Formats: sequence, structure tokens, C-alpha cells
Amino acid sequence: MTELVDRPAGRGSRPAAATPGDGKPAQGQPAVDVAGLGRLLLGRWAEIRLQARDLAARPELHKTEGLPHTEHRIRTFGQLKYLVENEAVHRAFPTALGGSDDHGGNIAGFEELVTADPSLQIKAGVQWGLFGSAVMHLGTEEHHAKWLPGIMNLDIPGCFAMTETGHGSDVASIATTATYHPGTQEFVVHTPFRAAWKDYIGNAAIDGLGAVVFAQLVTQGVNHGVHAFYVDLRDPQTKEFLPGIGGEDDGVKGGLNGIDNGRLHFTNVRIPRSNLLNRYGNVDVDGTYSSPIASPGRRFFTMLGTLVQGRVSLDGAAVAASKIALTAAIRYATERRQFNASSHTEEEVLLDYQRHQRRLFTRLATTYAAGFAHEQLLQKFDDVFSGAHDTDEDRQDLETLAAALKPLSTWHALDTLQECREACGGAGFLIENRFASLRADLDVYATFEGDNTVLLQLVAKRLLADYAKEFRNVDFGVLARYVVGQATGVALHRTGLRQVAQFVADTGSVQKAALALRDEEGQRALLTDRVQTMVADVGAALNGANRLPHDKGAALFNKHQNELIEAAQAHAELLQWEAFTEALKDIADPGTKTVLTWLRDLFGLSLIEKNLAWYLMNGRLSMQRGRTVGEYINRLLVKIRPHALDLVEAFGYSQDHIRAAVATGAEKTRQDEARAYFRSQRASGQAPVDEKVLLARTSGAARGQSGA
Repeated sequence: MTELVDRPAGRGSRPAAATPGDGKPAQGQPAVDVAGLGRLLLGRWAEIRLQARDLAARPELHKTEGLPHTEHRIRTFGQLKYLVENEAVHRAFPTALGGSDDHGGNIAGFEELVTADPSLQIKAGVQWGLFGSAVMHLGTEEHHAKWLPGIMNLDIPGCFAMTETGHGSDVASIATTATYHPGTQEFVVHTPFRAAWKDYIGNAAIDGLGAVVFAQLVTQGVNHGVHAFYVDLRDPQTKEFLPGIGGEDDGVKGGLNGIDNGRLHFTNVRIPRSNLLNRYGNVDVDGTYSSPIASPGRRFFTMLGTLVQGRVSLDGAAVAASKIALTAAIRYATERRQFNASSHTEEEVLLDYQRHQRRLFTRLATTYAAGFAHEQLLQKFDDVFSGAHDTDEDRQDLETLAAALKPLSTWHALDTLQECREACGGAGFLIENRFASLRADLDVYATFEGDNTVLLQLVAKRLLADYAKEFRNVDFGVLARYVVGQATGVALHRTGLRQVAQFVADTGSVQKAALALRDEEGQRALLTDRVQTMVADVGAALNGANRLPHDKGAALFNKHQNELIEAAQAHAELLQWEAFTEALKDIADPGTKTVLTWLRDLFGLSLIEKNLAWYLMNGRLSMQRGRTVGEYINRLLVKIRPHALDLVEAFGYSQDHIRAAVATGAEKTRQDEARAYFRSQRASGQAPVDEKVLLARTSGAARGQSGA
């Protein structure tokens, strides 16, 4: 761990930068190798990311702010054609059909489209990442040959019709049915009531000609659960719905208005037996059902697991949006001046204020952590879908990792966009600076591809399952003793004995407390202990729930649901911290490593500060050490300040990606003009005298006369 200068920031004053106002490191201080750091941040699929960024920088793909939603939809659909013409959408598809079987590279390129227009990114995701992927991963070679070429070249714009008005996250309970009729060898797709309409479906209102429809498969009087079916929606020539199919336009939304979301319903729509995407479940001519996966529950989760790439791509897109916002806000904060706290003549640069640093640098640190974690998720995704590591355990790990990281990164993006908007004052609210527009478009990222809260509950259940495995082969007496041990440990923490010992060790030495907090292993211990303790506490509380009557077991689980979700979030934050720490090992340049270590520490200590009440109440930190967390964070801010511009420049986005007026240097030009004007005025001797100065002179003269 690189040493920090033990000079706390002065309270109530502007924190000292190495060279106030210019944001450059002082001589002898570490420097960031921006190019080298940029290469690291591009990750394994650097070449594809750069290709995608080149495409996203083109005006043809940029969002035109202020377009009516009808015109925005037309423009976005045209942009899909532009992507096809530039061979930007085929990477994940089979080589035999003109793709390249590059699953990780496909996601890496796709998520960069958010910098052009989030509507374009999501509409492309609907067409190729959901509709096309469902045919590819849930269908067989026969389905691939029949539909994938048209999907790939946009001859078949399509929909992913899973969500229903009455069931969003609870996919297993959707009500649309597909009932097999042996006499005609057809499935009859039917929407039995209004709440079963497919809803919020991208491409459904206007553009979709086909759809992958998820429905309960019924044959020979048995419901075999949710399966996927290919259904033609519209006549390709007239664009009118086919018989038995109807729908509505969802209309204007809070964002993403370049996408024609709509509703679909089916009235006894007949489709051929071969339209069942039957990789995981098949129906023979006579109606006999068969599946390579015997367990209905495991079959259901396997089918949904093939579609995990939506969560993976949203995780990466959210990180990219956060990078765009922070680049604009930090550039502006190095130029914009407000108030003259430390000078009679010069105003302060915003980024020299401690609170401004707190607002932006903590989010910058989180963005780096989220980016490094996303790269690990993308690697895991590629390992599974390329077949390099594709066991059941690998798929479960991928599902859990995506469910853990997507909520954190999408919530973080919304928080970052809002904070950057406010940090740029009234200018940030102007659409020309994109904060408000991006935030509106990304708002729904917290909801689709899995509601964030529901996803964290999925992670929590996995944590509990792993916890339970530790005791699967032991008798109740051993488990009881473990639970008692846990209770004893908590009791020990709560008695204050550990607090007292820690306080004695820390007394008289703030530096000693700071050393423990800034040490890598110290941070890891605190973050890990919180996760383990929270999971163990809930696990002990739920012990025996599976032996209770169904309603009582559900009530007990519900009683502890909030703690479960908090434990899952703590686990996801730990994953991000670990990813950041792992990334530090790949940095050879000493200066870059020093600065990135400070940034990692800022992320870790910000997590501890955010949950300081938990650490204090559970005896993990003494009051003395708890007080040092904020002080140490403030010292980190001072150290990071000279490197802020380098840290956002390393993201590698050009002005064609940022497209924010506040990030163009125009503010510096205005500030330089103002400073030159007042300097010239003062130098001329013609400047009017400030009334306060005149009063001070008069008062001083009066005091001098009275003293005489």
C-alpha cells in the first residue's frame, strides 16, 4: 500500500490541491499513464470495443433530442439498418450463418451503443439480443436455418414476448397458454384474460413481424410449464396484425421513446408444431412431451438462463453511461469557478471544494469498481456460452453474478447521472448536456431484464443455499451449536468488549486507526465479515423454515426478506471491491498503481462509511476508529484531485461520445475572459471601489483617529 501524506484536510476551508485550480500533480507526485490505463479499461475485447466506439461516434447514430416519439421511432429503426450495413450485429450468431460465435465480443460492442442513443442500444438488444438469441439458444438448427438469416439482416423485425400485464418478474406464473392439438399437429396460443396480455414489448407497437412468445405448454391435459414459441404477428406487406392477434401501443414513456413498446394478445392463434423452440422440451406428433431435463424447475431455469446476456449487457451499458456523465461533470468542475473563499480576487474552481470532490470522486471510484467487475462478468459469460466452461455450476455462477452486478450498476448509473446533473448546476439541466436525457432513458434499466430488487433476492437465495451446504451432512446438534456460536459472537460484539479493546489500541494514534482502515486486508476483512455475518444471521433465523407448513414458511421468509436483500447487496459490493483489487495486480506503472490504489481505497472506505451504523452496532469498529473513516476519505480526495482529469480521460471517450456542452472547454474560455477583464480593470486603476472596501477603510481611519 502506497503511503499517504498524513496531513488531514483543513476543516471549514477549501482542501488543498497540489496546485490549486490547475488540477495537475505537483512535481515528484505519482502520475497516471493515461494510455496504459485506457488499454487496461478496454479489457479483453479491446479491438471490438474500439470498433463499436467508432460506430457510436458517428452522427448517423446519435440521438436527436426533442424529436416527437413517432419520429424518434422511425429514426431508431433506420439506425438498426445502419448497424446491419456496418456488420455490427452478427458477432454472437453461428459462423455458418455469417456470424462469428463471439459471445463476449458481441456484448462488449453492443453495450457501447448506449453512448450514441440508449433507444438504439435497447432496440438492437430486443432484435438481436432477445428475439434473435431466443431463437438461437432455445431453438434447434432447423429453427436457425429458417429464421435467423432474416432476423440477422432485419428482414424479420421481432419481439420478445415474455412479460405480461399481470406478471413481470414472476415468469413461471404467466397465463398465456399454448395447447397442443394432435389432430391438426398445431399449438393454439391463447390469452385467456386481460392481465395475460403481453405488455411493454419492444417492437410490438409498430415494427414487429414475428415474436418469440412465452406460454404455458399444455399437451395431453398436462401443463409442462413455460416454453417459447415462434409466432408470426403481422403481414409483411400491409403490416396489419394477422387473424387472432391484436395489440396496442404503449405510447409515450418516461424515456427510451425511440422504441415502439406495445401490448399483444392472442385469440386461439394456431401455429405449427414445429414452431415450438424445442431445444429443452419437445412434443411429438401424438402429443407426447419429452425433455432432456427431467426436473420441471431445473428445465425452466435452464431455459431462462440462456437469456442471461440481457442482464450482462445492461450492466456494461450502465457503467458506460456513468463514465460519460463523470467525464462531462469532472471536466466542467475543473473549469467552472464560484466564490472567492481563499482570495480577494480569484474565484475557486469547483473541483477544489471538498464537497464537490465527495460528490464526484466517490462515484468515480464506484464506476471503476463496477467496470472491473463487469469485465469479470463478461469473461464468465463468454466462458459459458463459448463452451469453454459450461457446467451446471458455471451457469448458476453466471446467473448469480449477473443478478448481483446488474442492480448495483444500474442504480449507480441513475445516481451518478443525477449527481452529475446537480454538480453542473442549472447548466446540467439543459438537454444539450445530456444528463437529464440519459437519466430518463436509463431509468427503466433498473426494472427490465429483471427487477433489481427481485434479482438481489435471487442472489440472497443462492447465498443461503451455499450457507446451507456447509451443514447438509451434519446432525441438528452440530447446526444448533453453530447457531449458538454465532449468537455468542454477536453477543460478544454487542457487549462492547471488542469496541473497548479497539479503542484502547487506537487511543492517541489516529494514524494507527487509519493504517488499519487503508490496509487492503483490513478493508477485505470488514467487507467480508459483514456479508458472512448477515447471511449467517438470516440463515439461523430461517433454520427449519422448510419443515413448517407452506404458509408459515413463507411468512417467516417474508419476515426476513429485507435482511436477505441487504445481504445480497453487501455481497455484490464485495464482488466489485474484489474485482477492483484484482485489477490492481495487472497495473505495472508505479504511478498509475498508486493512484488506482487510492481510488480503490476510496471505494472500499465509502462502503464502510455508508454502513458505519452496522459496523458500530455490531462491534466491528470502535467509535474512535469509526471517526477516522470520514477523515481518511477526505485525505484520499486531496490525493486524487490532481489526477481526476486523467482518470476520466482514461475511459477513452471522445467529444463525439460525450456530446455535452459543459465538457467542450467553453466554460474555461468564459472564465478566462472574465478573469482577464477584471485583472485589466484592476490594473487600469479605473475600477470602481467596492463599498465593503470603502467602509473598511473609513472604519480603519476612524479607529486610528480615536486611538490618536
